[in-house]
Amino acid sequence: MYFSPEQISTISWSFGQAEKLAERYFDLGWGGFKSLKYDVKTRFNLEDHEINDRAFAHLCRYFYQKNNDAGHPDNFYFFKVCLQDNRILNAVERSSSFIKLAPLMLYIAMHELVHVVRFNGGEIDFDAPLDEKVIEEEKVHSITRSILHPIATTEMKLVIDCFNDRLHIGDIFSEEERSELVN
Repeated sequence: MYFSPEQISTISWSFGQAEKLAERYFDLGWGGFKSLKYDVKTRFNLEDHEINDRAFAHLCRYFYQKNNDAGHPDNFYFFKVCLQDNRILNAVERSSSFIKLAPLMLYIAMHELVHVVRFNGGEIDFDAPLDEKVIEEEKVHSITRSILHPIATTEMKLVIDCFNDRLHIGDIFSEEERSELVN
């Protein structure tokens, strides 16, 4: 199952909105997200190692090395937000009475961009041990909720509540479904 052209338009809108909100929240200043190297790809364009059947999206990090010179000043890390179309569309389909694609995509976009900002800023190491990554994931969810809460519509509040510390997603979804929402 892949995103339709209309759904891809929603994704583009979501990441555009998330960039603006994150730029203000993190006070990224001149250049904002243009200075942070990342791209967004849907499942159709992902390599096998970029597919994750337990998450809505995840980040892959790549290293661009100029002229095979590890110390070259033009070398950089690049992040790819790997959207898992089938997982997102399945979640929306199963919960269509209360979770809509646009607010869910805005939450996902905001969440992934918070990761990009924090990894680029050195707040956490991309290759941190699992226990640190679990703590970081909770911090990122908390920051994401903080950024989105002031602009939240009724539909967005439902999405935020699904990722809220007070609500255990396992109370609504099975353990397998819970693990996909948390990632």
